[in-house]
Parts: sequence; structure tokens; C-alpha cells
Amino acid sequence: MAKYSTGSSGGNSSGSCELCGASDVELQTANVAGAQLEVCGSCAQHDDNTTNTEDDSRESRDKRAAKNMAKMHDAAKQDSSHWEGGADYDDDQLPYLVSGYDEVVTSARQEAGYQLEELAAEIGIDDGDLLALEQGRATQAGVGGSTVGALEEFLDITLVEE
Repeated sequence: MAKYSTGSSGGNSSGSCELCGASDVELQTANVAGAQLEVCGSCAQHDDNTTNTEDDSRESRDKRAAKNMAKMHDAAKQDSSHWEGGADYDDDQLPYLVSGYDEVVTSARQEAGYQLEELAAEIGIDDGDLLALEQGRATQAGVGGSTVGALEEFLDITLVEE
């Protein structure tokens, strides 16, 4: 078990690592999270004062932390200015679908004799969108109105609520 002490035994001695607890290893002094520790070679990579040769081209730890904090701060800000001009819907928004549209699509596809992938390829739609329609999760999957329209036309069914 690691000791986690801040005592100093002079560096480059042998004993137990104060970070991982490895015993009978060569120790060196390292500053880990503000504490001066005697650590083994494996734990020496956690020294706040050394830079990894692999990380020389990377930003400093403090700079990365500051950037991450700034990103979190920006994400937490509630800026409603983008809604001032009204909602900006895609051109291909999903229309209101009839109740039980999933069963209508599935039975119409089966009556036409198509497998799901075959029908999607035949009318040029994504088979994931067709699957979402058949599972009744078109809204969550973001299925577009053009997909619904293509299915209605090809299978001669009504999916859109008038």
C-alpha cells in the first residue's frame, strides 16, 4: 500500500515508492500534485516538473486545463440569442405522422415482398431510416420528410397526418 507521505529521503535511494507502494526500487524525488514524493521510475512520469519527450509539442498541462474550463464555461452559458429570429427548421423536416405508422410501414413492406434493405435500396433511402420508421422511432432518429414521402409514394400508403 502506498504511503503518500511528503517526507524527503534525498532522492535516488532505494525503498518503497510513495505513490504506488512498489518496494525495493530505485527512488527519485518528484513533485506530484503539489506534494514532494519519493517515487519509482514508473511513477516518475507523474512529476509535475518534468515534460515527457512525447508531449514536448503539446500544450502545457495548465494551458490545457484552462482551455477545458473555458469550454465548460461556454457550454454552461445559456445564450438564447439564436432563437430570436424564430426556430430554424431544416428544409426536410419530419411531418406529423399518423398513429401506428410503424405497423403501416412494416405491413406494407412485407405485403410488397421486400426485405428492409431491399426496399431501402429500391427507393434510394437509408435503411437505418426505414428501420427507425418500422420501429416507431422516426422522430428520435431524425428521419426526414423526403424519406416518408418516398415510402408513401412507392408503397401507396398514408403516413402523414393531414
